[in-house]
Amino acid sequence: MAAVAAVPVVRLSLGRRRCLRCGPGPRPLPAGGSAPRPCSTQAAPQGINKPVIDRIIRVDHAGEYGANRIYAGQMAVLGRSSVGPVIQQMWNQEKVHLKKFNELMVAYRVRPTVLLPFWNVAGFVLGAGSALLGKKGAMACTVAVEESISDHYNNQIRTLMEEDPEKYKELLQVIKQFRDDEREHHDIGIEHDAEATPAYSVLKTAIQLGCKAAIFLSERI
Repeated sequence: MAAVAAVPVVRLSLGRRRCLRCGPGPRPLPAGGSAPRPCSTQAAPQGINKPVIDRIIRVDHAGEYGANRIYAGQMAVLGRSSVGPVIQQMWNQEKVHLKKFNELMVAYRVRPTVLLPFWNVAGFVLGAGSALLGKKGAMACTVAVEESISDHYNNQIRTLMEEDPEKYKELLQVIKQFRDDEREHHDIGIEHDAEATPAYSVLKTAIQLGCKAAIFLSERI
């Protein structure tokens, strides 16, 4: 009889802040950070509403990918400025978000949006372009994008609660935690004078219209 190879069990971590149940040595929290994240302990639940979950994970993966590219663009312009460390801290959190959604894509067997190459370029251009307006411009971009993402996460939370809050408990925890991070980024942008950007309302509206279009497309293709 052929030997059966042992299958390693991989613990999916939400990153950045290690779950206290996973052992000693929690990672340091950034200033103003929120509570430690729970770690992922199970595979995708059975009997899920596959079309709904596919749409949620696909668009969230695309959103976090785009957010990473925006912060990369901002750091390319403002990385050595006084606001560089602030942008880097927010980018580090977005890297954790993207890593988690990469894991969820595998766990739930969801394909990524075909638009990732476009978001790769568009995100970087938006980040760099807003940073060329100065520190306030970069923060105005952050406020507009993070407000759109947190509102979108709230819509997803409502959808999952209506579906089955117990079945989607782990996914809800992830989305709620990431929503809170996006709100934190939004508030950081406000604290760093985003609203003092020339034509702030026009810039914010334009960026958020772009975000809505990106969300609509990434959910579907």
